[in-house]
Amino acid sequence: MKNILILLVTYLISLWSFSQNKEQDSVKITNLEEIILIGHKAALYEKEIKSLGTVDEFLQQSSKVDMIKRGAYAWEPIINNMATERTLITIDGMRIFGACTDKMDPITSYVEVTNLSEATINSGQEGGLFGSTIGGSIDLKRNKSTFGENQWKYQINSGFETNNSQKIVGASLNYRGKKIYVDTDVMHRNANNYKAGNNSEVLYSQFNKINVSNTIGFKYNDSKLIETSLIYDKATNVGYPALTMDVSLAKSLITSIKYEYKPLNSNIKNWETKLYFNTIEHKMDDTTRPNVPIHMDMPGWSETFGYYSKLNFTKEKHQVLVNLNSFYNKSVAEMTMYPNNPNENIMFMYTWPDVRTFYNGIFINDDFIINNNSTLNVSTSFGSHSNKVASDFGLQSMQIFYPNMEAQKVRFLKSFGTKYKYVKSAFYYSLGMAYSERPPSVSEGYGFYLYNSFDGFDNIGNPNLTNEKAIEASLSFGFEKDRFKVNASTSYFSFFDYIIAITNPVLVPMTIGANGVRVYTALENASIFNSSISSEINLSNAFKYNIQVSYARGKDNNNDNLPFISPLSYTTSVRFNKNQFTTELSLRGNAIQSHYNPEYGEDKTPSYAVISINSGYKFKFQTTSFITKVGIENVLDTYYSTYADWKNIPRMGRNIYINLNISL
Repeated sequence: MKNILILLVTYLISLWSFSQNKEQDSVKITNLEEIILIGHKAALYEKEIKSLGTVDEFLQQSSKVDMIKRGAYAWEPIINNMATERTLITIDGMRIFGACTDKMDPITSYVEVTNLSEATINSGQEGGLFGSTIGGSIDLKRNKSTFGENQWKYQINSGFETNNSQKIVGASLNYRGKKIYVDTDVMHRNANNYKAGNNSEVLYSQFNKINVSNTIGFKYNDSKLIETSLIYDKATNVGYPALTMDVSLAKSLITSIKYEYKPLNSNIKNWETKLYFNTIEHKMDDTTRPNVPIHMDMPGWSETFGYYSKLNFTKEKHQVLVNLNSFYNKSVAEMTMYPNNPNENIMFMYTWPDVRTFYNGIFINDDFIINNNSTLNVSTSFGSHSNKVASDFGLQSMQIFYPNMEAQKVRFLKSFGTKYKYVKSAFYYSLGMAYSERPPSVSEGYGFYLYNSFDGFDNIGNPNLTNEKAIEASLSFGFEKDRFKVNASTSYFSFFDYIIAITNPVLVPMTIGANGVRVYTALENASIFNSSISSEINLSNAFKYNIQVSYARGKDNNNDNLPFISPLSYTTSVRFNKNQFTTELSLRGNAIQSHYNPEYGEDKTPSYAVISINSGYKFKFQTTSFITKVGIENVLDTYYSTYADWKNIPRMGRNIYINLNISL
């Protein structure tokens, strides 16, 4: 495997050298942020490998995004090798907070690919448009129609996957007119336990989910728009084989109303204001598990009210974005333990003690055009962040460890960054520096005996933590010419007051069989380095070759490895596309995870390589379009797990899928 990787990298470098000797054409690149197209339904069904894959599968196309997997459903996205505490994920700019202390309900689990158009990924401080972040952000943007001549569109989506007998059924209705548009989408997924390589069943990996999305836009003159939106998502009987509990219910309601102003012949290009509300309910369940030492109910709730007002305008050589944003969140989680002996008392505690978070912030971004080739980007944000424990019982529980703890704590957050971008002919590069801060998450600040099944420790929050801080340096460059393009990027994050849970040998665990208790602490410093290189070569009008290689390292203040840092990873594929037929052969894999930290439950993960193949065909019968996608994932039925698989749960083995999309 090591030799294969060396050959791939050598081949890529040779192509780079060859391309530099060719004559260069002018290519104007104004923004180097990464956008993964998910929707615009026709583009999705015609171009993507698996048209009805999950949002998680699409996000993994990015070199900056990976997924922590606890089962077959609701993977946790990590950006630049940083988990959700250090990143920011929004849906159409809306802040949403999960209701699960075990991260079983990431924001990405409450949407479907059929109602999304794209995912905008910003790295590091650049992702601070809607709040504080260090690692970066993902904004999931939903599909919506445009105004025009009256037109109705109908779509029916269906799919089946053999490995876990997943059945996928959905439909959408779209209407557009001169003054109104309506987009409605429904999707249902149902899956049994999946099988890892060698036909070994992974118990408790089933799931059932329904998702409904609706957007209505109304234009009352040429420059003003009002839009309402709704997402309802409900998952039941969701298994998590890597955890000690499953999920009986994960339910969300996400609503918003937006006013948008696009004046004609003005320096103001766009002014968008949105009010939103969302509520999440999540119930962990252990009743289906055998030999449970003590039965527990662990429900959680999260409610968020928020708004943002985003203004884009130009002034001479300046393109300016200003965003005022605010949210108020209520997070509550409980645990009730029922002893097997009916004579013993039931035990109750708050694992999240009704924490109220209130944030107000402003983000300003200025793209200054220096000349025809150069642009200087400057951005900054300031925010006020307040946490308040509203439950007296929860506050008293936390005061066992922090006697002088106040119910409320106010923090001030700031960030700023600058990036120079240069484009000439077919070559471009960017160089950036940034500083950013973030507050502790609800779990890090106020979690009460949260059991981490990965390392086997109970975790206790620390409300006295200072803001985590990071200095970021980034460099990227690329070349695009005729049939060849290449891009390379690297980033380095130097942390101060890095928040992580550290063992406290004095405290006694609450969970039966736990290894001990850890308390969230701020390390003096830590660092994370990320790098990636990707290339695309059009071998002919029909054949296209892609390759992507990524590498990362993370170290704490004792020079020990940070947990969940990706080893060397790679993907490569060859695609054939002619007329209405496409087919693709792909290879993806990781090198050995040798830079692990057993203190946090990690071990040496073996290397792996997985081959997949797919084909698609589009045809039309009268006014009806049909798109079929057929593929085999993990063709050789390889048994493997990765560094990001919780407790080394194996990935899915050979899986044959078929997707059919009908457009009327």
